[in-house]
Amino acid sequence: MKYCSQCGAEVEIKVPDGDNRPRHICAECLTVHYQNPKMVVGCIPMWEDKVLLCRRAIEPRYGLWTLPAGFMENGETSQEGAARETLEEANARVKVEALYTLFNLLHISQVYLLFKSRLMDLDFGPGSESLEVALFAEQEIPWDEIAFPVVHETLRLFFEDARRNHYELRSGTIVRLSDNPRRYHTQLL
Repeated sequence: MKYCSQCGAEVEIKVPDGDNRPRHICAECLTVHYQNPKMVVGCIPMWEDKVLLCRRAIEPRYGLWTLPAGFMENGETSQEGAARETLEEANARVKVEALYTLFNLLHISQVYLLFKSRLMDLDFGPGSESLEVALFAEQEIPWDEIAFPVVHETLRLFFEDARRNHYELRSGTIVRLSDNPRRYHTQLL
């Protein structure tokens, strides 16, 4: 950030009085510009023993498979955002159930909230951000073509819990390994 969104003057990076972190502060109007993590919300849409996945039509990770999810909007609950993203990406209507995974992604300043949900019907299809959508049983999941580590980990845990018929809230942090930015480690709480 170089300029203040309030008055257009240049910003400086310094620790505001009473704070403990460097922030962007306007040298003219003294507005403090906080930068906070982005909330990503989505669903694990279920139909019988299958999960609905979307093949991405946008970057990043064009052409790979993911759960329907995206950035939460102002003025909506996390459950409303998850249902909206599922409708936008898969034209699927869902009944949002319990929060299933909460993952911190510190390296990109995001927090993922993924909810178990039930498809209300089988009337679904690709939205503008999806090339295709399909239902997958565990053995059909294209594991090597999953777009994001957080989705891979959520699906792994989900099918593990499905085999036990016992679902519990999972939370943790997805840590990018420094030796290879495409490799990750999951720290579950």
